[in-house]
Amino acid sequence: MATTGSNGQEARAASVKDVAALAGVSLGTVSNVLNRPDRVSVQTKARVETAMAELGFVRNESARQLRAGRSNALAYIMLDGSNPFFTDVAQGIELTAEAHDLSLFTCNSGNRTDRETVYLSRLEQQRVQGVLITPVDPDDKALDELPRRGTPVVIVDRTRSTNTHCSVAVDDVLGGELAVSHLIELGHEHIAYIGGPNTLGQVRDRRRGAHKALADAGLGPDHLVDITTDALTVDEGRKAGERLAGRPASNRPTAAFCANDMLALGLLQQCVALRMAVPDDLAIVGYDDIDFAAAAAVPLTSVRQPRRELGRRAAELLLAETTDPNHEHQQVVFTPELVVRSSTRR
Repeated sequence: MATTGSNGQEARAASVKDVAALAGVSLGTVSNVLNRPDRVSVQTKARVETAMAELGFVRNESARQLRAGRSNALAYIMLDGSNPFFTDVAQGIELTAEAHDLSLFTCNSGNRTDRETVYLSRLEQQRVQGVLITPVDPDDKALDELPRRGTPVVIVDRTRSTNTHCSVAVDDVLGGELAVSHLIELGHEHIAYIGGPNTLGQVRDRRRGAHKALADAGLGPDHLVDITTDALTVDEGRKAGERLAGRPASNRPTAAFCANDMLALGLLQQCVALRMAVPDDLAIVGYDDIDFAAAAAVPLTSVRQPRRELGRRAAELLLAETTDPNHEHQQVVFTPELVVRSSTRR
């Protein structure tokens, strides 16, 4: 592509032909230096690299990938770019991609199906080697289209009702059970579950785990107060705190289990604003154990997910699918861990 230089003349990007002419070698030799350097002598390679530096030559990777039919990149469509959980997952993916000399495109659907659909289409047009995605709806039929046309898709932090894709997730039912069992062991019998929307599988599974813990302790489902939120955000956590504080003292839960740490942090902020002591007036358990959980004013008890390991394992499954013709889909489920901090214990 031509550009205009400082002297008003049209400047042209240096080409492979320019490099070959300046180095006094053939086009094939320059190509070998770029793609198969082991086939070129040390002296010739040095001469070509000197010519590249002198000319300011930049390799046209897009043209090379066009000829090859696919790019040297993976892609990850995260559900919520404002949530550190997903950026941690992306780091695990990126480390694996880097180890295989691949780039990573990251996209944020913002929990919107329309944006997710647009990204899937654009990434396929870019001929990425494969797509990792935390989908709005893991059973969306749109996720079947790319693999049919040759672009593998791996589901991250979600599970599908069928085994048509590789997936990597955490046992969220067990996670909910760990959280509420911990609160029950501390003597809490009136517990709030804060999370939503209910269309999210994790929200439903973590609630199921909470009810299982109550049943195992001989407590009925009425011991869990559902406070449904519109999103898993700090702002929604603050609103949930207002709703809790507005309940009569005689009917106010003494503990809260939040479906993620962002909600828990918002709830904690509202407790501080309303001068409610944590954990004396309200014990709080979050979920994900993002870095901010331990750094909060009152360090949060949280259910830890292996965030970077989720990304790393998902990327490995995707790479296996792109290279192994006998690849079989795997559904990997990690075990969560409860990390106890000051928000539930003095």
